[in-house]
Amino acid sequence: MSRPDYLTKYLFDWELLDVVLGGQSSLDSKFFISQIFNENQVSDFLKGYGLDPGDPIGRAELFGNFQEALQFIKRYFLKEGNPDGLDLKIPSSIFMITDIGDLFLMATGNLIECSDEDTLWAEIILKVMHTILHVDKDLRSNYFSVTQTQILDRYYKFIHRDGDKNLYLGAKGSDEAIPLIDFETKSKKSRESVIIKLLHKAENVAEELFDRIGIRLITNSRFDTLRVIKFLIENHIVIPHNLKPSRSSNTLINLEVFKEKHNDLIKMSLRNNLKEKRFLQAMERELIDCFPQVEENEENKHSLSSYRSIQFTCRQLIKYKNPFLQDFNDVRRVAKAENDENQLAKKVLALDVSLISRDIRFFYPYEIQIVDQEAHAINTKGEASHGEYKKAQVRSAMRRVFGTLISYKGIEL
Repeated sequence: MSRPDYLTKYLFDWELLDVVLGGQSSLDSKFFISQIFNENQVSDFLKGYGLDPGDPIGRAELFGNFQEALQFIKRYFLKEGNPDGLDLKIPSSIFMITDIGDLFLMATGNLIECSDEDTLWAEIILKVMHTILHVDKDLRSNYFSVTQTQILDRYYKFIHRDGDKNLYLGAKGSDEAIPLIDFETKSKKSRESVIIKLLHKAENVAEELFDRIGIRLITNSRFDTLRVIKFLIENHIVIPHNLKPSRSSNTLINLEVFKEKHNDLIKMSLRNNLKEKRFLQAMERELIDCFPQVEENEENKHSLSSYRSIQFTCRQLIKYKNPFLQDFNDVRRVAKAENDENQLAKKVLALDVSLISRDIRFFYPYEIQIVDQEAHAINTKGEASHGEYKKAQVRSAMRRVFGTLISYKGIEL
């Protein structure tokens, strides 16, 4: 029985509908690229993506992303670069590609003489290229150094040492300063770390990374972790209204239990006129029994249950002064001093700069972690160590990106 011609108008790509309507990531769909059968459709897809297929510089940049994706895959996901990687080799047909359009056609099985395995490899490479593109096109990265300075300066203002020994958070000389074991700042994530993190996140967009700038405060006691938060709020270093609620995590203190104990201790202190030292000792004893029940972290499945900390994501309004305007105004002053016959000076003075922002303002997220020294010691040992965390991220990204090829070849991980 022949199929009526009109039915083709009403067939759906259910995989793509799941991505658009079902919250599924394109990286997890059965076919990363579909409905592309010829070079014109490749060109239309690239235009829709935001790239200009007719721009030779843009095509060269895209081919550079292709080369970077190959090197990245070999370094992190295959045994030749990672002992825990897959025992696979990139097919020679991939290395023969000289035009990115052919990679798209290979990924959809529409390139002459390409095998099913070639198609799966082409999809894998396009997934990594897609992630690299999002890293490259994150506008905020252009202002990273200014952003980092403005955020950290708020903290450095209140971090000081007593002589060369004890570290404190608070005004210098104040008896209310909070002793710290350490104050750590996270250096800028490497490009590879950003790509790995994006490859295992469902969102898979660079602007969804919240920990490119990170701060860790390590306190002597567990009670001091709460005092640190109190200090940050009262001194407007952290504005609670600018926090991202879904990113707040507390695996250190059960606040509901502690609230009752805290109220009881306040009352006891009033009744017995407790000295401050004894009050703090009693408070710390009560906190020992206030560990919260830890469940799997939906936001970060690689944070293990043994990891204990308080962490949250704050957003700070960054103010960036455009240096171009200062330089341009200097040029205009020189142009004004020229005679009326100078054509270049006329051109400079006629330029419309009304749309060039003098100041650029935007909110930038950064992560704060607060932990006491006992929990910090546990966090940095064994399975909860950062090294194991990073390995878990790579394994997760590898399974996700290579899922179809792993199933196709029957590989057991």
